[in-house]
Amino acid sequence: MLNTHNLFISHSWQYSDAYDTLCTLLDRRNYFYYKNYSVPKDDPVHTNGTDKQLAEAIYNRIRLCNVVLIMGGVYSTYSKWINKEILIANRSFYNPKPIIGIKPWGQTNISSVVKDNAVEIVGWNTESIVEAIRKYSNV
Repeated sequence: MLNTHNLFISHSWQYSDAYDTLCTLLDRRNYFYYKNYSVPKDDPVHTNGTDKQLAEAIYNRIRLCNVVLIMGGVYSTYSKWINKEILIANRSFYNPKPIIGIKPWGQTNISSVVKDNAVEIVGWNTESIVEAIRKYSNV
């Protein structure tokens, strides 16, 4: 029986095409099962909630996860929420949640914040991403 990996996929809604593509890659991977705990774009906390409510929603979702995936585009360095997600993953739990950084397709640069906080950086390749998830998810 295959395990289900509980994932928090960090992203910027400005760059949601990369998020959508990553989810599609994982969905299409045979013999790999996961549950996505990311805060959905249509969740009212994005539009009607306070920063505190969004931070609590992120905490409550990361709490349930084995691994945090972060797109490593340079924009991540400047994203207030991606930086908060990194802090939550690293400092809010007795055992920090492993962060896997993913190099964006076709880019050589990666966010220094992601690089400094990730247990591993992987390329934009389904097998590399799945291998790292399995390695660090402890399921």
